[in-house]
Amino acid sequence: MQSQLSNCFTIAVEQENDGRWIAEIPEISGVLVYGENQKQAIARVQALALRVIADKLEHGEIALGLTSLTFVAA
Repeated sequence: MQSQLSNCFTIAVEQENDGRWIAEIPEISGVLVYGENQKQAIARVQALALRVIADKLEHGEIALGLTSLTFVAA
């Protein structure tokens, strides 16, 4: 079954009590990563999101009329 996925994704970032940064894209289930700093966390979450989207496209799980992708900081 194919589902529709937006082409604009929100990146939520916050610093944990232990100093690590956590970044998440709420629109894609399971796309959550840690980084040593904010920049690293954002880069890692974008990379993971692209991998998840590619995997879902390859397996026919989503239908995207993909012309662009946008990541927006929350």
